[in-house]
Amino acid sequence: MPISIRLPDDVEARLKKLAALTGRSKTYYATEAICEHIDDLEDLYLAERELEAIRADKSQTVPLEEVMKRYGMED
Repeated sequence: MPISIRLPDDVEARLKKLAALTGRSKTYYATEAICEHIDDLEDLYLAERELEAIRADKSQTVPLEEVMKRYGMED
């Protein structure tokens, strides 16, 4: 599904220059950047949601020592 994005002028200029220097399209580099970072963004939002649940007392935490013991990672 096509999307369109508006980039800051300086980023657009850098992207245009990179595409010209390498013979690849601006779309190629935009797709690469999104694919490279979408996992990180999803992880960030998941962590933020979990933090909100913990703060609202809707989720429990496990002490690090217990996790390490559970998975045989004790000192």
